[in-house]
Amino acid sequence: MNLRKRSLTAFFLLGILFLVIQYASLIVFFLLLQVFILAALVEFYNLADRKKLSPQRALGAACALIISASFYFPRLGFERGLFICLLAACVYFVVRISTLERLAGFPQSMSITFFGALYLSFPLNYLYRIRLENGVFSLYFLFAVIFLGDSGAYFIGRPFGRKKMTPIASPNKTWEGSVGGILFACLGALAARKLLLPDIVLWKAVLCGVLVHAAAQISDPLESLFKRAVGIKDSSNVLPGHGGFLDRIDSLILASPLFYYFVEALWK
Repeated sequence: MNLRKRSLTAFFLLGILFLVIQYASLIVFFLLLQVFILAALVEFYNLADRKKLSPQRALGAACALIISASFYFPRLGFERGLFICLLAACVYFVVRISTLERLAGFPQSMSITFFGALYLSFPLNYLYRIRLENGVFSLYFLFAVIFLGDSGAYFIGRPFGRKKMTPIASPNKTWEGSVGGILFACLGALAARKLLLPDIVLWKAVLCGVLVHAAAQISDPLESLFKRAVGIKDSSNVLPGHGGFLDRIDSLILASPLFYYFVEALWK
């Protein structure tokens, strides 16, 4: 790994992330989030193509945006949005499956198309909801837990890691690194609380750091399973030293909704 290239990309991405979170209006934040979701979805469907699962990109993108719209327009609601997606998918495939060749690939094509949209759009739009309902400091708290936790897992796991945690999904991840990640996530939570959210009770901030990073440690290897299934290391090479968009948001897929629900249950 080229550490210099990776570090430069990381600083650039963090700078962009800060500007968007701190200064972008809600609508701009929401729209940029959709760009990121669609970029990750394209990479996900590219993985599926390697297994000849025939994802329908236009349909998947439309479903992802409908799910996103259910977050932006409360009157639409997630249930209605999900039904619209299901209805659209059913109509699309009933019309499209007109030959025996297409029929053979129908189950996996519909499944991967629908799953990809739901897998990425539903959890990642919680980032918008967190900013809308809890403010930018809550997003900084979440990112401090994720980023410092990931750094701790790397710096502890690399020299001290012995016991493999997920040998198939992520061969380099170890239980020692996992513990290091949790500890650093707690430090990130404490720092973010002290600097940004001093009204949050101490034990709640620490518990949040533990649970959110534990979810991230599941979310990351889950995304890796899709890559390992097709025999590649990164979802793309669009981000030098960091792989693709899907690789950058994998930890947030489960961590973002969990953080939102934790805040709703224990912070308010």
